[in-house]
Amino acid sequence: MDLLLISLAPVAIIAGYVWFRDKYEREPLRMLVWALLAGVLITLPVVVAEQLISAAGAGLYGMAGVAWQAFAVAAFTEELFKFAALYLLIWRSPEFNDKFDGIVYATFVSLGFAGVENVLYVLEGGWTTGLMRAWTAVPAHAIFGVTMGFYFGMARFYPQKQQQLKLKAWWMPFLLHGIYDFILMTGIQWLWILFLGFVGFLYLSGWRRMKMLSDQSFYRTDYQLLNRKFNPNNH
Repeated sequence: MDLLLISLAPVAIIAGYVWFRDKYEREPLRMLVWALLAGVLITLPVVVAEQLISAAGAGLYGMAGVAWQAFAVAAFTEELFKFAALYLLIWRSPEFNDKFDGIVYATFVSLGFAGVENVLYVLEGGWTTGLMRAWTAVPAHAIFGVTMGFYFGMARFYPQKQQQLKLKAWWMPFLLHGIYDFILMTGIQWLWILFLGFVGFLYLSGWRRMKMLSDQSFYRTDYQLLNRKFNPNNH
């Protein structure tokens, strides 16, 4: 039970933080639950796809093999299925009515996936693994979700650049995820310095993207309130 709690605690804390940041028009609880469940449900097809892609690169060795595992097996597969789940869940939903909503739903999908992954790793590795992943892997998945949702949200509201932004909503988290896994998988000790710097970069970039769209949501909501106040017939 203790290992289960330490596995899911960072997921709950990050989910709560993202929910708190969506302070101007919070998403329905049922939709947030569906987003988490979508992240949980994609774990099975992700595992199957990763096994197939891993087998396809079985002849690669050294850094080429590491790159294949990091970018093709893990990052490509996981971010592709997250993107598919996000698209199917909210692209045509009336609840998707603000750019920040993209961040909320993408992060919750990512956290659903990260929760399952984290439980499996922590049950096998114990408390040390749980504490380390609470500050690295789980927040990293969340930040990949923030990145995906940032561009996904803008794609909804900038139709002239919609396809370009949709593509960016996938390849940016794919690139970040691949770099993250590649540094870890090399097993080179001195790269831990680079890894810690990269994790810091992820934290900062995620916070900036959330702040940018959160501020835009504030000004949009503030404008709507003023518009209703001075134009009572405009609903």
